[in-house]
Amino acid sequence: MTEDSERQELLVVTGMSGAGRSTVGNALEDLGWYVVDNLPPALLLPMVELGARGDLSRFAAVVDVRSRAFSSDLEEALRILGEAGHHPRVVYVHASDEVLVRRYESSRREHPLQGSGRILDGIAEERALLTGIAGDADLWVDTSDLNVHQLRATLENAFARHGQTPPLTATVLSFGFKYGLPLDADLVVDARFLPNPHWIPELRPHTGQDADVRDYVLSQDDAEEFLERYVAVLRLLIPGYRREGKRYLTLAVGCTGGKHRSVAIAEEFARRLGAEGIAAAARHRDLGRE
Repeated sequence: MTEDSERQELLVVTGMSGAGRSTVGNALEDLGWYVVDNLPPALLLPMVELGARGDLSRFAAVVDVRSRAFSSDLEEALRILGEAGHHPRVVYVHASDEVLVRRYESSRREHPLQGSGRILDGIAEERALLTGIAGDADLWVDTSDLNVHQLRATLENAFARHGQTPPLTATVLSFGFKYGLPLDADLVVDARFLPNPHWIPELRPHTGQDADVRDYVLSQDDAEEFLERYVAVLRLLIPGYRREGKRYLTLAVGCTGGKHRSVAIAEEFARRLGAEGIAAAARHRDLGRE
């Protein structure tokens, strides 16, 4: 292991075709990373060592599916990098089948693995190939409901800091159960036990980011105890996550529509996690939906 490899930060960006790997690469480039797109797994080690000999302190490689041997090729490349003293982090970019099909149809492109079948056939085969990599990834980024600005904010929260990477970065994500569970959630919290501001006419047009709704939600009899107890659970979990090398945590907080209760609770969780020394940011998936 060399001093250069110790100083260098290394990301491998992979995931589903059409999910936005190249967009992630572009955002990382804007954040100061040196990014190589469409890099074959076998070239990872030579490129990383070339960068380590220069002044590339932050190197990211975007790797996509080129063959049915992709998964084993990438796993082998990551193993070789580890044996050479490098410590790559894997970012897995994904989206729902519905979103991927819509993106392919709008671009009039074929999925790289669909062959003579349907787009969904290619997507299903790719998901199967990526199962191992997805399970070992350090960070999942679900682009199903993200615009470019939200995607950039997600990456900034994880990677924009200079110097030593914090031991754990948390995203607290509010969502509406009626729109489905977030695919990238590590932990899911249900805030539907609290009274719903939707049924109070003067609060209905507002959101959990507004003071009147926030104060209403947080003033409920069970809200404070719920927050205190769940933060205590996180205090128990976080040291274990750190020991296991987990650097990114997504805590999803749900209510019916993702507008009132979950938003207020997510903002308060982010504030309390920040007070615990965790780099935490709140994001609201379904805010603005009807």
